[in-house]
Amino acid sequence: MRELTDEEFEKLGKDNTIDLEQEDFKSKEKLLESYKNIIDILKEYLDLNEDYYSIIALWIIGTYFHDKFPSYPYLFFNAMKGSGKSRTMAIITTLAKDGQMLNSLTEAVLFRTKGTLAIDEFEGVSRKGNEALRELLNSAYKKGIKVKRMKQQKTDKGTEQVVEEFDVFRPIVLANIWGMENVLSDRCITLILEKSNKNVVTNLIEIFREEEIVKNTVKLLNQCSLCRCSFSVECYKKWNEYVKDIYTNNTNNTYYINNINYTEAFKTINLMDLNGRELELSLPLCMVANEISEDLLKETTLTLRTLFSSRKEEEITENLDVSLYDFVSQEPESSAYKWESINDLVKRFQDFYGSSEDWINSRWFGRALKRLNLIREKRRVGRGVSVILNIEKAKEKIKMFKKKLL
Repeated sequence: MRELTDEEFEKLGKDNTIDLEQEDFKSKEKLLESYKNIIDILKEYLDLNEDYYSIIALWIIGTYFHDKFPSYPYLFFNAMKGSGKSRTMAIITTLAKDGQMLNSLTEAVLFRTKGTLAIDEFEGVSRKGNEALRELLNSAYKKGIKVKRMKQQKTDKGTEQVVEEFDVFRPIVLANIWGMENVLSDRCITLILEKSNKNVVTNLIEIFREEEIVKNTVKLLNQCSLCRCSFSVECYKKWNEYVKDIYTNNTNNTYYINNINYTEAFKTINLMDLNGRELELSLPLCMVANEISEDLLKETTLTLRTLFSSRKEEEITENLDVSLYDFVSQEPESSAYKWESINDLVKRFQDFYGSSEDWINSRWFGRALKRLNLIREKRRVGRGVSVILNIEKAKEKIKMFKKKLL
């Protein structure tokens, strides 16, 4: 085989660059077409907050590149009965990579199956007996977490116990009515669904699996997954370099991944002013959005910033300790020196909190009051306990928490 001349070698390099550029252009076209199709499908069958369509579409596209990301957010739908969460999840699993929908989840199903997993009516994960499942779910949003189990295997020497290893990293959609416990909630992008009065949407029969636009979109997305993308580990390395540079005032660097200048994209993402887990959850969707267009990235960062800002407010509102401070602070002044039965207080707090779940009982309530220093005096009366509440302390604390929202 003869060696190439310098001129031939240079021409070959230019031709390869042109081929790569053409491939990138075609890839972006397919991604854009897929994105627009998903938005159309979602809007035909669902009546959602306008910002949600884009977030769901980007999340679906991201499932086809899931293994490229070091972590991937769970999508959580919090909705009352009849708000369309089951339909939403059915559409997502139809369009997502290897999607399947379940009404319940076991530890074995989580780590022994692959693909996008949706769990509807996801209640009670915090109940006793679900510790192993909860631990897996708290880890499955991040790459590299392994589960090891022993199994029997026949060998020449007889039956032996061998280690079987499973990867739990996968795209997961969750939905329930009552909300998610804090640790798992921190792994989610949470979307609130409301009941719709648009009959032109809600009265449609769910035949989207048979529609050509759905079939063509899935086909397009599978083609896209084979295309060259710029949101690999290399992109995250460049992001880390960018972060180090901006905090050391070294702002002259330009960040390239696969010949794509990511400097402006990184600036846009940084303007979200998110950090820690919130930024980690946002980056995959931002990377997918930027792969489609710069304008979509800007829209996405604004939406994510709003979602996480709202969640901070909800966390303070929904946090049980804050709710308990709020409840006690609203007791009348005359109660400052009045003995109150713990059992009576529990019933009133359940009404105040809007939940009568079994764990909100006199034992939990008494311990919470003690831990939060909301008891002035305590005494046992018959088979129950009565307390004088520290209303002044509760008012002081709730004022501090509410100030954080201003």
